[in-house]
Amino acid sequence: MRGLRLRIDLHVHTVYSRDSLIEIEDLVPRCRAEGLDGLAVTDHGTLEGGWRAAERCREIVVIPGMEVETPSGHILALNVERPVEEGLSFVEAVERIHELGGLAVVAHPISLLRPLLDVDVLRASRPDALEVVNAASFPHSWMARINRALAMKLGLPMTGGSDAHIPQAIGRAYTVIDSDSRSVSDILEAVREGRTEALGGGITLRERLLKVLKMRRPLRVYFTFPSIW
Repeated sequence: MRGLRLRIDLHVHTVYSRDSLIEIEDLVPRCRAEGLDGLAVTDHGTLEGGWRAAERCREIVVIPGMEVETPSGHILALNVERPVEEGLSFVEAVERIHELGGLAVVAHPISLLRPLLDVDVLRASRPDALEVVNAASFPHSWMARINRALAMKLGLPMTGGSDAHIPQAIGRAYTVIDSDSRSVSDILEAVREGRTEALGGGITLRERLLKVLKMRRPLRVYFTFPSIW
């Protein structure tokens, strides 16, 4: 164990994502209410929310980031120097995140609500960690078990995040990180080295419905899962 055990929600969306209701002003009070030391702002396709949160929420740890969408799956780009451009393959996106000095975490790698993520693509891309606990995943416990097994199979560090799009979901899932300090660089180095524990539960049915209504897009369900053994 290192000097600090920090509770960080590594997957939060703000109003800078088109499908979130979370204002920058919500972040500090929600972290305090949930006993979090901080969070990562991972808006879809933009760093604006993360940068603004880092400027205005100095009472907590804020890791600026963005969620990158590729045809093969989503990646959390944490602490990149500038936005990751669109149109990249999964492997190219991970490479680009590393070129920009960031940490690449595979978001919700296996989910009923998203297309199948190819395990061979995962291996080839060499991400830094896998999000194994995602509060928005359904059914939550089942998805968490499958994703933990996948992370163990690939030998990757495990993270947790709420994937919050409404304020009350912040902190529902999170990562405990054994870090040398509260600096973003030390925290991300701890994640890279696997000094993490992914914890938390799922969002409620009411919160799930609020998220779906806010997203205002067709709900698709995918029933296929890769063989990870």
